[in-house]
Amino acid sequence: MLSQTSVAQTYKAFGLVQNAEGEPLQEATVFVEDINIKAKTNSQGYYELLLPKGTHLVEVFSLGQNAGAQSITIEKDSELNFSLAVYSENLEAIEIVSAREQTYGISRLRTVDGFGIYEAKKNELIVMDDFAANKVTNNARQVFAKVPGLNIWESDFAGLQLDIAARGLGPSRTANFNTRQNGYDMSADALGYPESYYLPAMQAVERIEIVRGAASLQYGTQFGGMLNFKLKEAPKKPVEVNLEQAFGSFGLLNSFFSAGGTSGKVDYFGYYQKRSGEGWRPNSGFNSHIAFVRLGIKANDRLKVGFEYSFMDYMAQQPGGLTDEDFREKRLEISRRNRNWFNVSWNLMANIIDYKFSDLTKLNIRSFGLISARDALGNLEQIDRLDDPSSNRTLVSDQFQNYGTEARLLHHFNIFGRKSALLVGGRYYKGLTDRMQGDASPTVDADFAFLNPENVEDFDYLFPSRNYSFFVENVINISDQISITPGVRLEHIETDAVGTWKQVIRNFSGDIVVENSFYEEKSVVRSKVLKGLGLSYYPAFDVNLYANFSDNFRSVTFSDLRLNNPNFVLDSLIKDENGYNIDLGVRGQAFKWLNLDFSLFYLRYNDRIGVLLPAGSTLLLRTNVGDSRHIGLESFAEFDLLKMTGGGHDETRLSLFTNLSLIDAQYIRSEDSAIKGRSVEYVPEVMLRVGVNLNWKGFKATYQYSHLSDQYADATNSVFNPTALTGRIPSYQVMDFSLEYTYKRYKGSFGVNNLGNELYFTRRAEAYPGPGIIPATPRSFYLSLGLRLL
Repeated sequence: MLSQTSVAQTYKAFGLVQNAEGEPLQEATVFVEDINIKAKTNSQGYYELLLPKGTHLVEVFSLGQNAGAQSITIEKDSELNFSLAVYSENLEAIEIVSAREQTYGISRLRTVDGFGIYEAKKNELIVMDDFAANKVTNNARQVFAKVPGLNIWESDFAGLQLDIAARGLGPSRTANFNTRQNGYDMSADALGYPESYYLPAMQAVERIEIVRGAASLQYGTQFGGMLNFKLKEAPKKPVEVNLEQAFGSFGLLNSFFSAGGTSGKVDYFGYYQKRSGEGWRPNSGFNSHIAFVRLGIKANDRLKVGFEYSFMDYMAQQPGGLTDEDFREKRLEISRRNRNWFNVSWNLMANIIDYKFSDLTKLNIRSFGLISARDALGNLEQIDRLDDPSSNRTLVSDQFQNYGTEARLLHHFNIFGRKSALLVGGRYYKGLTDRMQGDASPTVDADFAFLNPENVEDFDYLFPSRNYSFFVENVINISDQISITPGVRLEHIETDAVGTWKQVIRNFSGDIVVENSFYEEKSVVRSKVLKGLGLSYYPAFDVNLYANFSDNFRSVTFSDLRLNNPNFVLDSLIKDENGYNIDLGVRGQAFKWLNLDFSLFYLRYNDRIGVLLPAGSTLLLRTNVGDSRHIGLESFAEFDLLKMTGGGHDETRLSLFTNLSLIDAQYIRSEDSAIKGRSVEYVPEVMLRVGVNLNWKGFKATYQYSHLSDQYADATNSVFNPTALTGRIPSYQVMDFSLEYTYKRYKGSFGVNNLGNELYFTRRAEAYPGPGIIPATPRSFYLSLGLRLL
């Protein structure tokens, strides 16, 4: 009816899209976002759009060029021409369209994307709907298959947590990335406890943005960089409802519901996901609930306000780790712990304000807050010791409360006769973690209550933190081919610890011989200046040579200030870590059939915090183990096999991808002679992932093979330890297959994880969910059926 009504008032907008030299740009996308109309230019750069009467913002994007936008008032057929300069801002909505047409789910962030500058920075953009993967269980091995250099821990088969790291950093709960959702922090405490217990449902994620070490200038002091999950936008219609139901091995059930729409100046989107399963080992069942809701209000052409709330609650039983003998004898489906539980409750709120002063100047303010908790309950003693069912369990309870505000001002200006971009930002962050550890009931139930809540047995601490920061980055286009990106960040960080802890010494019979209680106050205050500089050169269409240098810094965490674990001793003189990243690379669409990203990096990591096993001791020491240097190659290439042979079309695409990372990470300084010259822990020297993607009409299929070489779990590179806390992690190889089919309103997916049923493990846990070896999931299946109702 709307179409029929508007025909009489529809007119033609037409014109040419050219580059700065007046040459036509073929296959440029001309786009009107508000009414979701687009067109492609022909070989002469000509386009046509049919637009209803009124005023519209027409945007244009061409790979290798700066995006453009002009307003047009349609009262009759009208001509509108565009002349695009080389490489600057590319509008997000159009970029996504282009990425989906050009790649199989992997692309790169543009020079200016949203409110971030990414020129000359190593980055990846994962477009989730463009490839088949196991999104039912958040399978990180498949989701991040095309991102080179990522080491992935596989701690649970359901994907309740994400454990990834790059360039030889520790993967534990992705703590070496600044993790974000829709641009704001989502970790427990960005400074004192940057671990991410929360992970959005991959079925609701539109894209994942990854920026490596140079992200420290815009996103804070993390060696790993920034990881941002951007959730799906509201559909451009009043109501759209999607339902998915999935079933899988080991009793897996996944129910997913989403709804969204746009009505006038208001848009909304939300989802709910419920997952449950029995697990493949005894005592490994779980239940998970995740929800999200967003409301956006476009007050006028300049101002847009959004409100977001995320909720997660899950409880999982943890079967504990295994010993090396268990793994060697293939006793993987056993459990030595039946009283260990883990519970997480997450509440994350955000307010996002976008204000447009003009076409050249925009402001973004992100305010966010977190009220959350996690409880770890059970027996933390070494896994080779029997669990006495009559003994009290240990409960570690954390309460997180933090809030922060980030403001970013983006301004475009002309210098040297060319368009450049300036990004100025500031941040205030305040966090508070309340951590208690003490005795809990000796039962097998998930009873997360202290026996003596007013006077816990181990420790009771408050960990306040405060952060002020200011940063500036500037993209300066010196010529049509060369740009520089200087930047600086000022950081002021306060990390405190106030509380009581108890020292208990037992004899060989287990009797207490010494028990002391201590009150402690610690405060660490420091200010840092981080600097960076990037250089970018475009020798040919959509091929980019880049180099980047950036300082990095990581403050001591709460676990470095006070730790009470029967497997550990803490160094009281532990201090902050610092260093820098250097990147040199080439990337782009070298040919119509080849997408590549080839880079070299050097990471210097000073005063690296880690664990070592002192001679003659069975307890690990957490300390600054030394300085390390990481040299590596990160390479990705994807070949469109049909275009290589002169075939292929929009409905059929077949590609082969290869992802290879080579890393040499060694300790170059340490006061411990057993460490200097050793390999850095959790660094496979070789990480190889190859795969095949097929898109045919509504079908998407992916096969991938992953190989990781040997790695070590501690800085001394110990091969064997009877406690299984340290030792070698053998090389392994895993195959996966995923298939998706979409027909009109219906969608189905099927997959097999660990196709060859490989027996392997990726980590040795020092505490939960171990201690000990955490075996990876054997062969498993999943099937999902979906329906779009409206």
